[in-house]
Amino acid sequence: MNATDADDRMADPAVGVRQASRRRSGVHKRRRSRAAVRASRPVAWYARMRALLALPPIAAAALAGAMLLTECEADGRSPERAQAAAGSAAGRVEQLGVKVLDVLPHDPKAYTQGLEMAGRTLYEGTGRAGESSIRLGPPGRPPTVRADLRAPLFGEGITVLGPTLWQLTWRDHIAIERDAGTLAELRRLPYTQEGWGVCHQPGRGRLVTSDGSARLTFREPQTLAPLGELVVTLHGRPVPRLNELECVGDSVYANVWPSNGIVRVDADTGAVTAQIDASGLLTPTERQHAEVLNGIAAVPGTDEFLITGKWWPKMFRVVFVAR
Repeated sequence: MNATDADDRMADPAVGVRQASRRRSGVHKRRRSRAAVRASRPVAWYARMRALLALPPIAAAALAGAMLLTECEADGRSPERAQAAAGSAAGRVEQLGVKVLDVLPHDPKAYTQGLEMAGRTLYEGTGRAGESSIRLGPPGRPPTVRADLRAPLFGEGITVLGPTLWQLTWRDHIAIERDAGTLAELRRLPYTQEGWGVCHQPGRGRLVTSDGSARLTFREPQTLAPLGELVVTLHGRPVPRLNELECVGDSVYANVWPSNGIVRVDADTGAVTAQIDASGLLTPTERQHAEVLNGIAAVPGTDEFLITGKWWPKMFRVVFVAR
């Protein structure tokens, strides 16, 4: 996204966080009307976003979850509260960092939205209307095959299913199936939610998708029909703005937008089992021309990952280690 796209996503009431806290004193004060709360939402939202961006990524994910929970309580809603409570059950959350094994070149013009390895081939989906694409090739080398999306389509997450792959779009309500070898478009299906991230759990026979909320939706791989969903929680609190996804066994790794943090999620319960701080990979000069981390691909047959970000000039081969 460009700055305007980011502002749209941040100010959108579907993903915005309502201002719910009120000053308390010895003098009782009347509650603000819902209309007043709605009117003040953009200002409060930007103020809170600035606070989030000032925090380390690990703390930002937890604070964002708390903010969303407060919003729900203020509106009298109860979004999957039973599951959130269950997600707070015992279980140590590992605190991990990244150990860099290798540094690879990455297209600094690629607004990365999806990253996935299939065998020795790296697939990457990029975003922004008029600049979206999908590419494949060896990691660290120029792509050997590329397909572009015409405006106004805004490319998002991708995942490979053997001979085919899926490419989501953000708010265009379209999912595109492609040939995994040629990237030729095979068909388009309607997609009712916002498209953010997607990954494939072949052992479970399902896809896992995100829509920028704290919710993960399971889908049938051929029709994209919903099969169920769960809310991702950290110590019982929802973790919103889940973005690019990577499925590894029974776990789902999710980038948390707009941070350089990753959470590892138990795909059965939705509970976060690890928080990964991937900050500090770019130099201060490189960060001036780049946006946040968004791209995580497991390297088959290893415990290694490839990670990169939007407009990053580098890709990193890493392992996650205790901090």
